[in-house]
Amino acid sequence: MEFTHRRLLIAAATGDADYATAEELLKLVAIAAGFTARSSTSDDALAAAAREAIIADAPEAVSLCALAELLEVSPFRLSRVFSRRTGVSLTRYRNRVRVGRAMERLGGGETALADMAVELGFADQAHLTRTVREHVGHTPVAVRRLLAGGGRGASAAA
Repeated sequence: MEFTHRRLLIAAATGDADYATAEELLKLVAIAAGFTARSSTSDDALAAAAREAIIADAPEAVSLCALAELLEVSPFRLSRVFSRRTGVSLTRYRNRVRVGRAMERLGGGETALADMAVELGFADQAHLTRTVREHVGHTPVAVRRLLAGGGRGASAAA
């Protein structure tokens, strides 16, 4: 969703509006909005606290068990509540956040992928590349090219 949004902003800034991208973004926003009406407020607070820890890059957010300990719940409960409230697993959410940070740096022209991988909490550059490709559909090098150049013609090369 974030990649689509960034591509939409680039397209709008360059006058090259891609309406299919806008349609996809609207679908994703509608899907995300559908995950708001669920039961207990304590579960909502737990999921929100987990999201905040991940976004704040808390050291405990690197693993389910450490995050559960920080939030004083069992790993099973945290995993179940988080998935139910957000529609994605904790690991997938954490990876989305890390990929977002990677895209920010790639959009700024960063080229040291191995260093960036370690700084963002990936095991190595290959792990970064696999995760970015899984979430965005392109390798980090292709993402950098697409974000920096507006993407004209780059999709075919990626």
